Amino acid sequence: MANIVWHPHPIDQAARAAQKGQQPVLLWFTGLSGAGKSTLAGALERALFEAGLHTYLLDGDNVRHGLCQELGFSAADRAENLRRVGEVAKLMVDAGLVVLSAFISPTIKERSRLRALFPAGQFIEVHVATPLVVCEQRDPKGLYVKARRGEISDFTGISSPYEAPLAPELTIDTSQGELATQVAAIIEYLIDCGVMHGEREVATAS
Repeated sequence: MANIVWHPHPIDQAARAAQKGQQPVLLWFTGLSGAGKSTLAGALERALFEAGLHTYLLDGDNVRHGLCQELGFSAADRAENLRRVGEVAKLMVDAGLVVLSAFISPTIKERSRLRALFPAGQFIEVHVATPLVVCEQRDPKGLYVKARRGEISDFTGISSPYEAPLAPELTIDTSQGELATQVAAIIEYLIDCGVMHGEREVATAS
């Protein structure tokens, strides 16, 4: 952009990460409405926080109360919502944080664009692959009922497609097993890839 120049700062991501004693990453939770993205991400953040990591959780509904409050749910507005969240997450990762983001993010193209913002290994895609029938049974916000009645247009999974990730780092079906086991599986992955150390005491959700 004309007349806009990126200003480098003397403290970089490596220095911020070293101060916190952790490897900054973005865990991107994607899946249908009602799949359990926010519940899973919230339980994981609690476990990471209690283990001493510096974290922040960006939730789809929460960002629409402020950062994206003027956006609707058209294709263009949803794309802009994800663009903003991706840029905020990038800044948070640059600050040395372990960032968790829970968004439907229905298309492969959108998620690929987000992944491209980060160096290899810093974007961890978690496909919350809970079946549609289970999500509809849960329907925590009553949105599926409205979508089936035609009261909500372009609703992901009903009148608008959801493109499942082709090669996510992790796949979790929250209708199978316990939440604590699911959180432990993600933590094991984070230990294996060096984001956190195995010797840290980790408390998982019960």
